[in-house]
Amino acid sequence: MVVIGRDGGSGATVEFGRYRAPDGSAGASVGLDCESPHAALVVGKRGYGKSYTLGVLAEGLAAARGVAPVVVDPMGVFGTLAADGSATVVAEPRVDPDALPPTAWCELVGLGTESPGGAVLWRAAATGTTIDEIGATLTDLDCDRAARRAARNHLDLAASWDVFDPDGLDASALSSGTATVLDVSGLPTAAANAVVRATATALYRARVQGTVARLPWLLVDEAHAFFDGVAAPALRTLLTRGRQPGVSLVAATQRPSALPAVAASQADILVAHRLTDRRDREALARARPSYVDADLTERMPTEPGEVRVVDDATERLHAVQVRERRTPHDGGSPTASATGRSLK
Repeated sequence: MVVIGRDGGSGATVEFGRYRAPDGSAGASVGLDCESPHAALVVGKRGYGKSYTLGVLAEGLAAARGVAPVVVDPMGVFGTLAADGSATVVAEPRVDPDALPPTAWCELVGLGTESPGGAVLWRAAATGTTIDEIGATLTDLDCDRAARRAARNHLDLAASWDVFDPDGLDASALSSGTATVLDVSGLPTAAANAVVRATATALYRARVQGTVARLPWLLVDEAHAFFDGVAAPALRTLLTRGRQPGVSLVAATQRPSALPAVAASQADILVAHRLTDRRDREALARARPSYVDADLTERMPTEPGEVRVVDDATERLHAVQVRERRTPHDGGSPTASATGRSLK
Protein backbone atom coordinates (compact mmCIF):
# COMPACT_ATOMS: atom_id res chain seq x y z
CA MET A 1 0.00 0.00 0.00
CA VAL A 2 1.19 3.50 -0.87
CA VAL A 3 0.49 5.88 2.02
CA ILE A 4 -0.18 9.55 1.28
CA GLY A 5 1.24 11.95 3.86
CA ARG A 6 4.11 9.68 4.88
CA ASP A 7 7.56 9.33 3.40
CA GLY A 8 8.58 5.95 4.78
CA GLY A 9 7.98 4.48 8.20
CA SER A 10 4.83 2.88 9.55
CA GLY A 11 1.87 3.65 11.77
CA ALA A 12 -1.87 4.26 11.75
CA THR A 13 -3.36 4.50 8.26
CA VAL A 14 -6.75 5.31 6.74
CA GLU A 15 -7.81 3.13 3.80
CA PHE A 16 -8.42 5.71 1.08
CA GLY A 17 -8.75 4.06 -2.33
CA ARG A 18 -6.73 2.74 -5.27
CA TYR A 19 -4.48 4.21 -7.88
CA ARG A 20 -6.37 5.07 -11.06
CA ALA A 21 -4.58 4.18 -14.28
CA PRO A 22 -5.02 6.35 -17.43
CA ASP A 23 -7.43 3.73 -18.80
CA GLY A 24 -9.54 3.93 -15.63
CA SER A 25 -8.47 0.58 -14.21
CA ALA A 26 -7.64 0.17 -10.53
CA GLY A 27 -4.08 -0.22 -9.40
CA ALA A 28 -2.35 -0.53 -6.04
CA SER A 29 -4.23 0.35 -2.87
CA VAL A 30 -3.70 3.83 -1.40
CA GLY A 31 -3.86 4.83 2.24
CA LEU A 32 -3.62 8.12 4.08
CA ASP A 33 -1.34 8.62 7.05
CA CYS A 34 -2.99 9.38 10.40
CA GLU A 35 -0.01 8.51 12.57
CA SER A 36 1.04 12.16 12.42
CA PRO A 37 -1.09 15.33 12.30
CA HIS A 38 -1.86 16.97 8.97
CA ALA A 39 -3.56 19.98 7.42
CA ALA A 40 -5.61 18.81 4.44
CA LEU A 41 -7.83 20.50 1.87
CA VAL A 42 -10.57 18.64 -0.06
CA VAL A 43 -12.09 20.53 -3.00
CA GLY A 44 -14.60 19.70 -5.72
CA LYS A 45 -17.76 20.92 -7.37
CA ARG A 46 -21.12 19.71 -6.18
CA GLY A 47 -21.95 16.13 -7.11
CA TYR A 48 -18.40 14.87 -7.60
CA GLY A 49 -17.76 13.36 -4.19
CA LYS A 50 -16.29 16.00 -1.88
CA SER A 51 -18.55 15.15 1.06
CA TYR A 52 -18.34 11.46 0.20
CA THR A 53 -14.54 11.66 0.48
CA LEU A 54 -14.88 13.40 3.83
CA GLY A 55 -17.08 10.49 4.97
CA VAL A 56 -14.47 7.97 3.81
CA LEU A 57 -11.84 9.78 5.86
CA ALA A 58 -14.14 9.91 8.89
CA GLU A 59 -14.83 6.16 8.64
CA GLY A 60 -11.12 5.39 8.44
CA LEU A 61 -10.21 7.69 11.30
CA ALA A 62 -12.95 6.19 13.49
CA ALA A 63 -11.35 2.78 12.96
CA ALA A 64 -7.79 3.97 13.65
CA ARG A 65 -6.14 3.84 17.04
CA GLY A 66 -5.00 6.94 18.90
CA VAL A 67 -7.04 9.55 17.00
CA ALA A 68 -10.30 11.38 17.66
CA PRO A 69 -12.23 12.49 14.55
CA VAL A 70 -14.81 15.28 14.88
CA VAL A 71 -16.97 16.04 11.82
CA VAL A 72 -18.69 19.41 11.42
CA ASP A 73 -21.87 18.69 9.46
CA PRO A 74 -23.52 21.87 8.11
CA MET A 75 -25.74 19.99 5.63
CA GLY A 76 -27.04 17.18 7.85
CA VAL A 77 -25.55 14.43 5.67
CA PHE A 78 -23.05 12.70 7.97
CA GLY A 79 -25.47 11.15 10.45
CA THR A 80 -25.22 7.86 8.57
CA LEU A 81 -21.69 7.45 9.93
CA ALA A 82 -23.41 6.15 13.07
CA ALA A 83 -24.91 3.22 11.14
CA ASP A 84 -22.18 0.80 12.25
CA GLY A 85 -21.72 2.27 15.73
CA SER A 86 -18.40 3.93 14.92
CA ALA A 87 -19.78 7.48 15.26
CA THR A 88 -21.91 9.45 17.67
CA VAL A 89 -24.17 12.16 16.26
CA VAL A 90 -24.70 15.27 18.39
CA ALA A 91 -27.95 16.67 17.03
CA GLU A 92 -27.98 19.79 19.21
CA PRO A 93 -24.35 20.67 19.96
CA ARG A 94 -23.71 23.03 22.84
CA VAL A 95 -20.34 24.57 23.67
CA ASP A 96 -18.73 26.60 26.42
CA PRO A 97 -19.24 30.33 25.74
CA ASP A 98 -15.94 31.03 27.49
CA ALA A 99 -14.18 29.73 24.36
CA LEU A 100 -15.11 32.99 22.61
CA PRO A 101 -12.96 36.05 23.39
CA PRO A 102 -14.76 39.37 24.07
CA THR A 103 -14.21 40.77 20.57
CA ALA A 104 -15.70 37.62 19.05
CA TRP A 105 -19.03 38.27 20.75
CA CYS A 106 -19.39 41.54 18.86
CA GLU A 107 -18.66 39.90 15.51
CA LEU A 108 -20.88 36.95 16.38
CA VAL A 109 -24.01 39.06 16.88
CA GLY A 110 -23.23 41.63 14.18
CA LEU A 111 -22.19 44.58 16.34
CA GLY A 112 -19.11 46.58 15.37
CA THR A 113 -16.60 46.88 18.20
CA GLU A 114 -16.52 50.66 17.68
CA SER A 115 -20.29 51.06 17.80
CA PRO A 116 -21.82 52.10 21.17
CA GLY A 117 -23.61 48.78 21.58
CA GLY A 118 -20.57 46.80 20.49
CA ALA A 119 -18.29 48.62 22.91
CA VAL A 120 -20.69 47.90 25.78
CA LEU A 121 -21.01 44.22 24.85
CA TRP A 122 -17.22 43.95 24.60
CA ARG A 123 -16.84 45.34 28.13
CA ALA A 124 -19.48 42.97 29.49
CA ALA A 125 -18.03 39.92 27.74
CA ALA A 126 -14.60 40.71 29.16
CA THR A 127 -15.89 40.13 32.70
CA GLY A 128 -18.38 37.29 32.16
CA THR A 129 -17.93 33.70 31.05
CA THR A 130 -21.58 32.72 30.51
CA ILE A 131 -24.56 34.33 28.78
CA ASP A 132 -26.13 35.04 32.18
CA GLU A 133 -22.95 36.60 33.57
CA ILE A 134 -22.52 38.80 30.52
CA GLY A 135 -26.16 39.86 30.82
CA ALA A 136 -25.78 40.66 34.51
CA THR A 137 -22.71 42.77 33.79
CA LEU A 138 -24.64 44.65 31.10
CA THR A 139 -27.29 45.52 33.67
CA ASP A 140 -24.71 46.91 36.08
CA LEU A 141 -22.54 48.82 33.60
CA ASP A 142 -22.50 52.60 33.76
CA CYS A 143 -23.21 53.31 30.12
CA ASP A 144 -25.61 54.91 27.67
CA ARG A 145 -29.08 53.35 27.90
CA ALA A 146 -29.47 53.01 24.14
CA ALA A 147 -26.09 51.27 23.87
CA ARG A 148 -27.02 48.92 26.72
CA ARG A 149 -30.34 48.12 25.04
CA ALA A 150 -28.63 47.36 21.72
CA ALA A 151 -26.10 45.10 23.42
CA ARG A 152 -28.84 43.34 25.39
CA ASN A 153 -30.96 42.74 22.28
CA HIS A 154 -28.05 41.20 20.41
CA LEU A 155 -27.03 39.11 23.42
CA ASP A 156 -30.60 37.81 23.68
CA LEU A 157 -30.34 36.81 20.02
CA ALA A 158 -27.25 34.73 20.78
CA ALA A 159 -29.00 33.15 23.76
CA SER A 160 -31.95 32.17 21.54
CA TRP A 161 -29.68 29.91 19.46
CA ASP A 162 -29.37 27.61 22.49
CA VAL A 163 -25.81 26.58 21.66
CA PHE A 164 -24.04 27.98 24.74
CA ASP A 165 -23.65 25.98 27.92
CA PRO A 166 -20.69 25.99 30.34
CA ASP A 167 -21.22 22.24 30.66
CA GLY A 168 -21.37 21.70 26.90
CA LEU A 169 -19.06 19.57 24.80
CA ASP A 170 -15.45 19.67 25.88
CA ALA A 171 -12.28 18.15 24.46
CA SER A 172 -12.60 15.02 26.61
CA ALA A 173 -16.11 14.32 25.30
CA LEU A 174 -14.89 14.90 21.75
CA SER A 175 -11.91 12.58 22.19
CA SER A 176 -13.74 9.32 22.81
CA GLY A 177 -13.12 6.10 20.95
CA THR A 178 -15.65 6.92 18.22
CA ALA A 179 -16.09 9.69 15.68
CA THR A 180 -18.26 12.62 16.74
CA VAL A 181 -20.59 14.28 14.22
CA LEU A 182 -21.65 17.80 15.16
CA ASP A 183 -24.89 18.40 13.26
CA VAL A 184 -25.10 22.17 12.84
CA SER A 185 -27.46 21.99 9.86
CA GLY A 186 -30.37 23.47 11.80
CA LEU A 187 -28.45 26.43 13.15
CA PRO A 188 -28.06 29.96 11.79
CA THR A 189 -24.66 30.53 10.20
CA ALA A 190 -23.43 32.65 13.10
CA ALA A 191 -24.44 30.01 15.66
CA ALA A 192 -22.74 27.24 13.65
CA ASN A 193 -19.62 29.39 13.52
CA ALA A 194 -19.71 29.73 17.30
CA VAL A 195 -19.86 25.94 17.67
CA VAL A 196 -16.92 25.46 15.29
CA ARG A 197 -14.80 28.13 16.95
CA ALA A 198 -15.41 26.75 20.43
CA THR A 199 -14.74 23.19 19.25
CA ALA A 200 -11.50 24.04 17.45
CA THR A 201 -10.33 26.12 20.41
CA ALA A 202 -11.14 23.37 22.92
CA LEU A 203 -9.29 20.69 20.93
CA TYR A 204 -6.23 22.91 20.46
CA ARG A 205 -6.08 23.96 24.12
CA ALA A 206 -6.49 20.39 25.33
CA ARG A 207 -3.55 19.18 23.29
CA VAL A 208 -1.36 22.14 24.28
CA GLN A 209 -2.19 21.51 27.94
CA GLY A 210 -1.87 17.74 27.57
CA THR A 211 -5.35 16.95 28.90
CA VAL A 212 -6.31 14.55 26.07
CA ALA A 213 -4.14 11.73 24.77
CA ARG A 214 -5.75 11.07 21.38
CA LEU A 215 -4.78 13.20 18.38
CA PRO A 216 -7.89 15.16 17.29
CA TRP A 217 -8.89 15.46 13.65
CA LEU A 218 -11.40 18.22 12.89
CA LEU A 219 -13.18 17.61 9.56
CA VAL A 220 -15.16 20.63 8.37
CA ASP A 221 -17.52 20.43 5.40
CA GLU A 222 -18.50 23.64 3.55
CA ALA A 223 -15.42 25.18 5.14
CA HIS A 224 -15.78 28.48 3.26
CA ALA A 225 -18.77 29.34 5.48
CA PHE A 226 -16.58 29.09 8.57
CA PHE A 227 -13.46 30.79 7.23
CA ASP A 228 -15.79 33.70 6.47
CA GLY A 229 -17.19 33.90 10.00
CA VAL A 230 -16.29 34.06 13.66
CA ALA A 231 -14.75 30.55 13.48
CA ALA A 232 -11.98 31.76 11.16
CA PRO A 233 -9.30 32.65 13.76
CA ALA A 234 -9.53 29.22 15.42
CA LEU A 235 -9.34 27.43 12.07
CA ARG A 236 -6.34 29.52 11.05
CA THR A 237 -4.67 28.54 14.31
CA LEU A 238 -5.14 24.86 13.51
CA LEU A 239 -3.72 25.41 10.02
CA THR A 240 -0.63 27.29 11.13
CA ARG A 241 0.06 25.86 14.59
CA GLY A 242 -2.14 22.81 15.06
CA ARG A 243 0.31 20.17 13.92
CA GLN A 244 2.84 20.94 16.66
CA PRO A 245 0.49 19.90 19.52
CA GLY A 246 -1.09 17.21 17.31
CA VAL A 247 -4.37 18.63 15.98
CA SER A 248 -5.26 17.95 12.35
CA LEU A 249 -7.69 19.94 10.20
CA VAL A 250 -9.43 18.73 7.04
CA ALA A 251 -11.26 21.57 5.30
CA ALA A 252 -13.66 20.59 2.49
CA THR A 253 -15.27 23.07 0.11
CA GLN A 254 -16.79 23.36 -3.35
CA ARG A 255 -15.49 26.94 -3.49
CA PRO A 256 -11.71 26.97 -3.00
CA SER A 257 -11.63 30.53 -4.35
CA ALA A 258 -13.62 31.61 -1.27
CA LEU A 259 -10.99 30.30 1.16
CA PRO A 260 -8.11 32.42 2.47
CA ALA A 261 -4.75 31.77 0.84
CA VAL A 262 -3.44 30.23 4.08
CA ALA A 263 -5.88 27.32 3.71
CA ALA A 264 -4.05 26.13 0.62
CA SER A 265 -0.53 27.26 1.50
CA GLN A 266 -0.56 25.40 4.82
CA ALA A 267 -2.14 22.21 3.49
CA ASP A 268 0.33 19.35 3.21
CA ILE A 269 -2.35 17.16 1.58
CA LEU A 270 -4.61 18.49 -1.19
CA VAL A 271 -7.41 16.30 -2.55
CA ALA A 272 -8.95 17.70 -5.73
CA HIS A 273 -12.19 16.46 -7.28
CA ARG A 274 -13.55 17.96 -10.49
CA LEU A 275 -13.70 21.77 -10.64
CA THR A 276 -15.12 23.76 -13.55
CA ASP A 277 -15.49 27.30 -12.21
CA ARG A 278 -12.69 29.49 -13.55
CA ARG A 279 -12.05 31.23 -10.22
CA ASP A 280 -11.86 27.92 -8.37
CA ARG A 281 -9.47 26.43 -10.91
CA GLU A 282 -7.30 29.53 -10.69
CA ALA A 283 -7.25 29.27 -6.90
CA LEU A 284 -6.16 25.64 -7.23
CA ALA A 285 -3.46 26.63 -9.72
CA ARG A 286 -2.11 29.23 -7.30
CA ALA A 287 -1.94 26.57 -4.60
CA ARG A 288 0.01 24.20 -6.83
CA PRO A 289 3.50 23.59 -5.35
CA SER A 290 6.54 23.83 -7.59
CA TYR A 291 7.01 20.05 -7.77
CA VAL A 292 3.59 19.56 -9.42
CA ASP A 293 3.22 20.34 -13.11
CA ALA A 294 0.21 21.92 -14.79
CA ASP A 295 -1.62 18.58 -14.95
CA LEU A 296 -3.32 19.40 -11.65
CA THR A 297 -5.58 21.97 -13.32
CA GLU A 298 -5.26 21.11 -17.01
CA ARG A 299 -6.29 17.48 -16.52
CA MET A 300 -8.92 17.66 -13.80
CA PRO A 301 -10.80 14.53 -12.71
CA THR A 302 -13.94 13.93 -14.74
CA GLU A 303 -15.84 11.27 -12.80
CA PRO A 304 -17.32 11.26 -9.27
CA GLY A 305 -14.88 9.77 -6.77
CA GLU A 306 -11.86 10.37 -8.98
CA VAL A 307 -9.29 12.68 -7.37
CA ARG A 308 -5.85 14.14 -7.80
CA VAL A 309 -3.91 14.18 -4.55
CA VAL A 310 -0.97 16.50 -3.94
CA ASP A 311 1.26 15.03 -1.24
CA ASP A 312 3.93 17.23 0.35
CA ALA A 313 5.51 14.30 2.19
CA THR A 314 6.58 12.58 -1.03
CA GLU A 315 6.29 15.65 -3.31
CA ARG A 316 4.15 13.69 -5.72
CA LEU A 317 0.82 14.01 -7.53
CA HIS A 318 -1.35 10.88 -7.24
CA ALA A 319 -4.37 9.87 -9.36
CA VAL A 320 -6.72 7.97 -7.04
CA GLN A 321 -10.21 6.47 -7.10
CA VAL A 322 -11.69 6.95 -3.63
CA ARG A 323 -12.98 3.71 -2.12
CA GLU A 324 -16.64 3.04 -1.46
CA ARG A 325 -18.15 3.99 1.88
CA ARG A 326 -18.93 1.24 4.40
CA THR A 327 -21.73 3.29 5.91
CA PRO A 328 -24.54 4.80 3.80
CA HIS A 329 -23.91 8.13 2.10
CA ASP A 330 -26.62 10.74 2.57
CA GLY A 331 -25.13 13.53 0.49
CA GLY A 332 -26.97 13.01 -2.79
CA SER A 333 -29.58 15.43 -4.08
CA PRO A 334 -33.27 14.39 -4.09
CA THR A 335 -34.98 13.78 -7.43
CA ALA A 336 -38.50 14.57 -8.54
CA SER A 337 -39.09 11.05 -9.89
CA ALA A 338 -38.10 9.46 -6.57
CA THR A 339 -40.39 11.86 -4.73
CA GLY A 340 -43.23 10.97 -7.09
CA ARG A 341 -42.79 7.26 -6.41
CA SER A 342 -42.96 7.82 -2.66
CA LEU A 343 -46.25 9.70 -3.02
CA LYS A 344 -48.05 6.95 -4.90
